[in-house]
Amino acid sequence: MCVVDGKRMFGTYFRVGFYGSKFGDLDEQEFVYKEPAITKLAEISHRLEGFYGERFGEDQVEVIKDSNPVDKCKLDPNKAFVQITYVEPYFDTYEMKDRITYFDKNYNLRRFVYCTPFTLDGRAHGDLHEQFKRKTILTTSHAFPYIKTRINIIHKEEIISMPIEVAIEDMQKKTQELAFATHQDPADAKMLQMVLQGSVGTTVNQGPLEVAQVFLSEIPSDPKLYRHHNKLRLCFKDFTKRCEDALRKNKSLIGPDQKEYQRELERNYHRLKEALQPLINRKIPQLYKPVLQVTSHSKRTA
Repeated sequence: MCVVDGKRMFGTYFRVGFYGSKFGDLDEQEFVYKEPAITKLAEISHRLEGFYGERFGEDQVEVIKDSNPVDKCKLDPNKAFVQITYVEPYFDTYEMKDRITYFDKNYNLRRFVYCTPFTLDGRAHGDLHEQFKRKTILTTSHAFPYIKTRINIIHKEEIISMPIEVAIEDMQKKTQELAFATHQDPADAKMLQMVLQGSVGTTVNQGPLEVAQVFLSEIPSDPKLYRHHNKLRLCFKDFTKRCEDALRKNKSLIGPDQKEYQRELERNYHRLKEALQPLINRKIPQLYKPVLQVTSHSKRTA
């Protein structure tokens, strides 16, 4: 059986919030629902809308289609509202060391996460330099798998990512996708080429080069952003190395009919690398001064 990720084996999770006096004790309660593997958002929305529509009347139930925080004052008090959001299991970095297999990543789950993009002027999406992200981490009262398919949410935590942090996460994700596609066993040439095209293709909107040009063209004026700037720079170094590995792997997989396509990918990669070089090779002097001072002081002492 081909397994793409753990959700395909063990289940899919959704956050469901209920709003409106028609729900009685359920009003303003939130749950995580466990659904059969690869259940789509539209499926659970249709099911819950139908279920509560039968109880309250079809025209009395409305599904909130975004994942933004709900302001009850703006809702029709005579209607019942259901908000449904796709969520994923959430693990801290230290937890990932122990959660290695698909089973590990889908057992004893109490924390889930979903992300909501936003800009400061209220739009969901904007240009790279104005794109923020709200990461909402939910904790349930019990762990999945559980005897029930829905569990109360007892704690909610929000983390706001600045535009440069969003860019760092996006580049880390692209790099991970490249690494996964490169080392997949058995190899999947179509998947590898799709990821490569998305990484080095010249027509990709808000692609890697644009990200670098927006965030790495100038050293930030705010010293608080120095470390983010440096982290993104190192992300790009890792990204270009992974692109090179992926191209080498693809070359070993293709037949004679795809040699020209391979050459085109390689040309795009070299153009991208050349354009990135001046942006990712420039270090912020202020980040390295303390290290140099300590080193020189040690030498004088010695």
